[in-house]
Amino acid sequence: MKKVAVFLVVLLGVAHFTALSRCEEDAEDLGAKEEGGDVEEEEEEDDDDDDSTEVKDENGVLVLTDGNFDTFMEGKDTVLVEFYAPWCGHCKQFAPEYEKIAQTLKESDPPVPVAKVDATKSSVLASRFEVSGYPTIKILKKGEPVDYDGDRNEKAIIERVKEVAKPDWKPPPEATLVLTKDNFDDVVNNADIILVEFYAPWCGHCKRLAPEYEKAAKELRNRTPPIPLAKVDATVETDIASRFDVSGYPTLKIFRKGKVFDYSGPREKFGIVDYMSEQAGTPSKQVQTLKQIQELLKDGDDALIVGVFSSEDDSVYQFYQEACNNLRDYYKFRHTFSSDIAKFLKASPGQVVMLQPEKFRSKYEDSSYFLTITFDHFSSQDSTATSEFQDFVKKRTLPLVGHRKQSNDAMRYTQRPLVVVYYGVDFSFDYRVATQFWRSKVLEVAKDFPEYTFAIADEEDYAEELRSLGLSDSGEEVNVGILAEGGKKYAMEPEEFDSEVLREFVLAFKKGKLKPVIKSQSVPKSNKGPVKVVVGKTFDEIVLDTKTDVLIEFYAPWCGHCKKLEPDYLALGKKYKNEKSLVIAKMDATANDVPHDGYKVEGFPTIYFAPSNKKQQPIKFAGGERDIESLSKFVEEHATKLSQKKDEL
Repeated sequence: MKKVAVFLVVLLGVAHFTALSRCEEDAEDLGAKEEGGDVEEEEEEDDDDDDSTEVKDENGVLVLTDGNFDTFMEGKDTVLVEFYAPWCGHCKQFAPEYEKIAQTLKESDPPVPVAKVDATKSSVLASRFEVSGYPTIKILKKGEPVDYDGDRNEKAIIERVKEVAKPDWKPPPEATLVLTKDNFDDVVNNADIILVEFYAPWCGHCKRLAPEYEKAAKELRNRTPPIPLAKVDATVETDIASRFDVSGYPTLKIFRKGKVFDYSGPREKFGIVDYMSEQAGTPSKQVQTLKQIQELLKDGDDALIVGVFSSEDDSVYQFYQEACNNLRDYYKFRHTFSSDIAKFLKASPGQVVMLQPEKFRSKYEDSSYFLTITFDHFSSQDSTATSEFQDFVKKRTLPLVGHRKQSNDAMRYTQRPLVVVYYGVDFSFDYRVATQFWRSKVLEVAKDFPEYTFAIADEEDYAEELRSLGLSDSGEEVNVGILAEGGKKYAMEPEEFDSEVLREFVLAFKKGKLKPVIKSQSVPKSNKGPVKVVVGKTFDEIVLDTKTDVLIEFYAPWCGHCKKLEPDYLALGKKYKNEKSLVIAKMDATANDVPHDGYKVEGFPTIYFAPSNKKQQPIKFAGGERDIESLSKFVEEHATKLSQKKDEL
């Protein structure tokens, strides 16, 4: 009993102490409110401190903000700056090392200040120095940033900072060549291969590309043989930009001895290096054994293109390699000097053979096609042979019913109308029979409609396309859509699939009996504002109206650039509101289909001008600032029916 009593006394004492403590805490909070205002006001005072020019010191590292950065930098020769995020694990791990670096550089001769910037708070600085990851380390030399891309350890960083801090240090010359009208032709005409960037100084994408491009230039410069990278300021060298149809920035092009080729590779250092290293090799790879050919036909996933030649000295072989360059990003080319392979292919030297792999062969089409390249129509002044070769490749590569994939869509399946049959396409061993079962049904129809392109496509790869056709929840194992000219698309009503059902659907399309599927918001009840609202259902009616010129902005509701443009775009609409023959319009491209291929939307905002007499060839706004002055100039430059004089508007 005594033990229980003692326990109760102790328990009561703890409870009393806890209550007393709570009272004291409440009293402290109340006192804080009476003396210094509430907590929110105190936080506001802290925020105000961030905007002051005072520089705090945290364990030897100076804390810089949007408010004090420029003042602190005045008169400083060299400063080491880390841009970090408080939540970043790498930043937390690096913090002790960075404090050691600060202490060492503080004691060096001359001493170098070490600072840090919370990039999540100081967004102006983060944007100014193009910070895209954490931690980002920069060395500021007389206020100008020097990128640091070495090891993130004390020894490497201190060594680099001391090097930059030397009084006579100057940044090394750029590895990227600068081309102008004075040296452009001489450089590109003499280079076996060179990558050229056409840029605009104000372009955000160009600024983001610049450090990656320079890093790639440094690495490729040291390759054997080196691959040069160059740049052209397209806003200054307008004649050069016009020669190569530069309409957006940055535009990258590959030149081989003056001949231009599109660049379709990555836009970061390692991707550029890998892509250009591949481009520097020959576009066609040699096949030396018959077994290689047989394996490619048995297990291949694409058409086999083989040039047959007598030797490397064969002039037709040289032509073949050059002609392949134009298509090397989209097709795999091979060549052989083997008589055994030539015999197997039933080909003679000077011929190109196109064969489909076993999985794409059918009784309705030839298994191989031949193109004979004769020396008579190979001329350096005549592109006939090249065009003939390219036409042969593009026309014969597709089987009667091919496999449309994300990787081959952009080059192989651009022809319209395109009939696409969607299901679980899988050519692996376990699912090959089922895949071919449905493909055989499509073949029976495709043979009777040579004017159309037919393809099968995996329903998961094209889930978004199925959704846009309204077929994602059809409940059917197999679905069908037709992608037609002008961006129009048609969906087959869900029902059990067989060749006759497909035939009826294709016939109905051919006879014009189908209605296109158009994703669209509701048509606005009132549309009398200075900026007309366009939806999917009214696109043809408003934008393609041949009685008016139309400027249309395609936007996304969440896009920051679109929100920034909105007041200027509204002002533009008000400026031209009395122009009966000019419409200023906008369309939410995330909620509506753009039912015309000529109006491609690949980013936001995208702006086109559709002249009254050229609705099928709209003009894209691709240069200058998106402000009322630049947009007005663009409108007036391309307008066909402005009634007022420019100075009256």
